[in-house]
Amino acid sequence: MDTPEPIPHALEPDGDGLLLRPWRTEDAPALLAAVQESLATVGRWLPWCHAGYDLAAAHDWVAFCRRGWTAGEHYAFAVLEQASGTLLGGAGINQRNRPHRSGNLGYWVRQSRQGEGIAARAAAQVARFGFARLDLIRIEVVVLPDNRASLRTAEKLGARFEAVARQRIWAWQRPMDAAVYGLIPSDLAQPAAQSRSMSS
Repeated sequence: MDTPEPIPHALEPDGDGLLLRPWRTEDAPALLAAVQESLATVGRWLPWCHAGYDLAAAHDWVAFCRRGWTAGEHYAFAVLEQASGTLLGGAGINQRNRPHRSGNLGYWVRQSRQGEGIAARAAAQVARFGFARLDLIRIEVVVLPDNRASLRTAEKLGARFEAVARQRIWAWQRPMDAAVYGLIPSDLAQPAAQSRSMSS
């Protein structure tokens, strides 16, 4: 049995102005505020972001994330502005498949800070963590086909559009098709223009 990855203090900053670290209990109020301001954008694509989200739900999420680290099952990071400590969003790897050394990459950015390239920068840090620390050979990004901002983020990352998979995800109590992007270690060094695009 593999030893779970120890919970780090934070990922090493790479000079892009972001600080990524595991969620902490004291993040819950800031998480709630970020969710509440983002219902019209994040909530359109991620069903957990809804008007009924409350402080208890935020605390539950943080506890769930900590358990994921301890169990070696999923790895969620709070995305902070390095200079101010402001919570900008979240990113992480889940659905880890140990036999095939793969995982799923997710990300979101609060509404007031969207359009600044934060998601792509955070996703790149998490992808590097997945390849270097979790020994993954493949990371998938699974996105609803109409979510053009998230599609563009995947492409900026260097991920390759592979397919629209039928009934790939279950959300809002129904099966939904989703665009599947694949990322392998060598893709991180490739210009985004070389990625097959679905967002244009």
